Amino acid sequence: MMRRKIFLMLAGLFTLCAGLFAKGDTYIYDYWGEMEKSPDVYRVSHVVYADDLNLSTPLKNPTSLFTYGNSLFVVDTDNNRIIELEYTAKKTLAYKRVIDSVITNDDSVGTFDGPRDIFVNNDGTMFIADTNHGRVLKVDENLNVIFTLKEPDDPTYEEGKAFLPEKVVADSKGRAYVAARNINKGFLKYEYDGTFQGFFGANEVVYDVKDLIWKKLATQAQKEKMVLFVPVEYSNCYMDKEGFIYAVTKTFDWWDLRSDRAKPIRRLNALGKDILVKNAEDQPPIGDLVWGNAAGISDPSKFTDITVLENNVYLAIDESRGRVFAYNDQGYLLFAFGGRGNVDGFFRKPASIEHIDKDLFVLDSLNASITVFAPTDYGKLIYQATEQFACGEYDESAETWSKVLEYNGNYDLAYIGLGKSCLRQKKYKEAMKYFKVKRDRRDYSKAFKYYRKEWIENNIGWMVGLLIVIIVLSLVFKIVKKIKWELETL
Repeated sequence: MMRRKIFLMLAGLFTLCAGLFAKGDTYIYDYWGEMEKSPDVYRVSHVVYADDLNLSTPLKNPTSLFTYGNSLFVVDTDNNRIIELEYTAKKTLAYKRVIDSVITNDDSVGTFDGPRDIFVNNDGTMFIADTNHGRVLKVDENLNVIFTLKEPDDPTYEEGKAFLPEKVVADSKGRAYVAARNINKGFLKYEYDGTFQGFFGANEVVYDVKDLIWKKLATQAQKEKMVLFVPVEYSNCYMDKEGFIYAVTKTFDWWDLRSDRAKPIRRLNALGKDILVKNAEDQPPIGDLVWGNAAGISDPSKFTDITVLENNVYLAIDESRGRVFAYNDQGYLLFAFGGRGNVDGFFRKPASIEHIDKDLFVLDSLNASITVFAPTDYGKLIYQATEQFACGEYDESAETWSKVLEYNGNYDLAYIGLGKSCLRQKKYKEAMKYFKVKRDRRDYSKAFKYYRKEWIENNIGWMVGLLIVIIVLSLVFKIVKKIKWELETL
């Protein structure tokens, strides 16, 4: 009896400890905006430090990651260098080379000073944001400088500010888009030959109504002391496979988030207009919907970087709470995970996120580390269902979403995915049931409209027949009534 009690006490203690030490950091939001825990979509594969790479000098304030093929570039800002790593078939990162200088064809400096970003184009050419030198270098595979992007000599560019380019992307034609510190007119756009073409994707002006009214009523002296209403800066960017720029910003007022005025994530087309799809009702892609005050952090999500997978799922890293948020191309939250801390899978100061296939790399600038994440079976099913539906494989998509529900019966997108699969297969009544479960009013209305139309088309024959019978019976009744009246009046 005593042994049994001891065993039960130990079992209870083990369960309690397991509950205390289990991270359980993966979650989604339900229809009501409440956080719901979910199975892990990603798990830490390993964490890489400078010692693991046999670097003679430890990483010091690394600020950016970029992937090209199976190469991962790490911008080691305070060491004035870029480290190229190889992501091997064994899912490990191996040292490849250090880029700490370029070959110039003039008297310009060949070393870096505080570089903050790198972009590698499809032809192997590289753009390097050499921030403190006030330039963006375009170099070939052998690090020969092709040309240098410098401060624009243009009337639209405000003189007197230091030119500090921090982020750079380029399209397939070699046109470069540069985000520079203190520049709030959007990206600086340079043509393939390095000539400045103007600003691109200028952010909208965000202001408070009471401040605007006060500015209208204020005296000239008061106006001069007030902060100007200017567009906000982009904090990072990513060029997707279709040539659209995903841009994130951290400058906004928290009350503009839920109304979607802040737009912390944007997808810019060739005209610089935001075309990001946001079909999730009352839940725009803003990161956390509930902020609270855990660990003294009360700020909303502030995205410091973004990456886009081949299936158009985009993932943004939040520097406020160290979390990764993933959205599909319709703007629905697929999952969120991570947090602030020193344990594996958590971050002290996340600075950048990248991917190779579906494996993720998150750079922690304060820990000077790279965390490698690999998708779980549950995560692979979510991706698979999303991709199958996008390819028109609706039967297969429905089957995969059903498997997702076996892992997590509260996963809203599985029900919505099943509903959309039924909708595409013209199973409108069944689709309505799935949409109703998760209160998807938009898609339920669409399914109901098609179901009503289908029902009318399938029943129009007997409905018309019934109408004819009613009309005929009505006429017969009137005729009989008239004849009866005439006979009674004889």
